[in-house]
Amino acid sequence: MSTPFSELIKSETPVLVDFYADWCGPCKSMSPIVEEIAAELKDKLKVIKINTDKNPKASQAYGIQGIPAFILFKNGNIIWRNSGAMPKHLFLGELKKYI
Repeated sequence: MSTPFSELIKSETPVLVDFYADWCGPCKSMSPIVEEIAAELKDKLKVIKINTDKNPKASQAYGIQGIPAFILFKNGNIIWRNSGAMPKHLFLGELKKYI
């Protein structure tokens, strides 16, 4: 299934997709963490934020059932996924395993 970001996730540089909604409290708490990680890893990682309310097809295509949800892609393949809020050090530790 084609999604709005299908071409972007085919990148050799890992792409973290953050599925969120404006009404979601845990999503709001993760937003600054995602922004900090994006800044820290800007040469090694791309970050895309997908609002699940505005892009239901993307959420459906990747089986997103709870938010926040994070999927890390490389060359179009899912190499890691997780859902729910987490402390920055754990999130960063997980991502660094793949980049």
